[in-house]
Amino acid sequence: MSPTNLPVGHGSGHVTFLGAGPGDPGLLTLRAVEALAHADVLVAEPDVLDVVRVHAPPGVTVLSADADAPGASAGLAGTGTPQLAVVDEASTTAVLPASRDAANLVMQAARGGRRVVRAVTGDPGLDTCAAEEMLACAAAGVTFEVVPGIATAVGVPAYAGVPLRDAEGTDVRFVDARTASDRCWSEVGASDCTVVVSTTLDAVAATAGELVTGGRKPDTPLTVTVGGTTTRQRTWTATLGTIAQTLKQAKVLPSPEGGRPVIAVVGERSAAAQRERLSWFESKPLFGWKVLVPRTKEQAASLSDQLRSYGAVPHEVPTIAVEPPRTPQQMERAVKGLVTGRYEWIAFTSVNAVKAVREKFEEYGLDARAFAGIKVAAVGEQTAQALIAFGVKPDLVPSGEQSAAGLLEDWPPYDPVFDPIDRVFLPRADIATETLVAGLIELGWEVDDVTAYRTVRASPPPAETREAIKGGGFDAVLFTSSSTVRNLVGIAGKPHNVTVIACIGPATAKTAEEHGLRVDVMSPEPSVQKLAEALADFGARRRSAALEAGDPVTRPSERRPGSRRRRTTSTT
Repeated sequence: MSPTNLPVGHGSGHVTFLGAGPGDPGLLTLRAVEALAHADVLVAEPDVLDVVRVHAPPGVTVLSADADAPGASAGLAGTGTPQLAVVDEASTTAVLPASRDAANLVMQAARGGRRVVRAVTGDPGLDTCAAEEMLACAAAGVTFEVVPGIATAVGVPAYAGVPLRDAEGTDVRFVDARTASDRCWSEVGASDCTVVVSTTLDAVAATAGELVTGGRKPDTPLTVTVGGTTTRQRTWTATLGTIAQTLKQAKVLPSPEGGRPVIAVVGERSAAAQRERLSWFESKPLFGWKVLVPRTKEQAASLSDQLRSYGAVPHEVPTIAVEPPRTPQQMERAVKGLVTGRYEWIAFTSVNAVKAVREKFEEYGLDARAFAGIKVAAVGEQTAQALIAFGVKPDLVPSGEQSAAGLLEDWPPYDPVFDPIDRVFLPRADIATETLVAGLIELGWEVDDVTAYRTVRASPPPAETREAIKGGGFDAVLFTSSSTVRNLVGIAGKPHNVTVIACIGPATAKTAEEHGLRVDVMSPEPSVQKLAEALADFGARRRSAALEAGDPVTRPSERRPGSRRRRTTSTT
């Protein structure tokens, strides 16, 4: 029976053992997202919570099974006994008492008919000892189901560009180095199969030694991947005999992070030698780049998704806050005129303008039907999508440049024969330029230029973000207008010299230079999508230059203090 059909508050509850995958939130299955959406209680280790919690409902009780708590002994997945910590203090569900082991924790959470999701790393059947918890549920009469996930030992090599099988059908063995016996090492060492080993960074050399002792040749290729499937992923290619020296030269050992889990793939036919051609994830143009986007999360949604597709980690920081106009009467008269037939057209130049009109409509009890008989224009695709979400399909969207100038190029001149009304309603920001107004007047239209909202400087971001901006913690920043330059510098300080500065157009670039910033990337068109593309092109060229020079590929923020920064400006 699906947990979504179970009665809440009766019986022994229901548990869903759910595989959260290796770390990339995009690898959650559709079934996993569905189960999370109907959870009453969510139980997971801290790292897994970061992946799954966003899909849980607001009222869920979140319990962290922290395997790293002081005093934890060997237990779940060989990493320690989970210690219970209540994460969501605002939960509407009662807080549950701590348990000595995960099985009891899960069953306690299921009492009273609760729907419990027990989320684990990777796949419940391969990456953890979830079977013990399932047996405990079965013995206690608690119904459960299993939602498989992408196993870490399978997903990480795929993201590292290391296929586990070749055309000849190579055998594959999976080994957990923490629990492997001498017999296991002897068996895999004496065979020619591909071996996928789950271990830790500081135990890789010992693992290689076990395989050589078991019979593998020291020149057998292997890859070692840490942070797999995330933008922290890093992979080294070596042999069993050279991996210790490789990690030492990479300065990752010895280090405080030696206990980080890794996946090592060993074998003559494991495609380790072909990784340079098959590494699709780490070779993304902005892989691991932390990119500052001076916009709200709502405004930056599509831009941030585009940056993620290039391997970047976007960080939204709003520099502008939107507030109602100081004198709302003008807006009120315009909306009433819209209903009474005063206008032939209404032109929206931003998503905020759509929001302002929509809020005024709701205030008067109006909806999208009030636009009947009125032609609607949108300055670009994002504004058009905001209108469509409101229930209004725009009649005019620029076919070329998505700007006021582009809108004017497609705007028809006033014709007294075909246009019964000669007036346009233009709701806009208080700091908008006069380009559109002047252009419409030249085309013969009368314009009601109405301040629909005010833009003011946003509050400063947290101190940690401000320090990262000024200290070189960001690899790049995207400036989408002159006001974003002025406001970001005003509320957070000037970006560090190592940070790549990308601007949407010449006017924005000029403002950046006036503030002492060196512009590295210029968008070929005044479009946020084209700006992101230009930054990706810059990153790709930077990566290629490093590889051609035989240098390690680094991010701008990793540049050593005092090193000279080469100027590379993109105009494509």
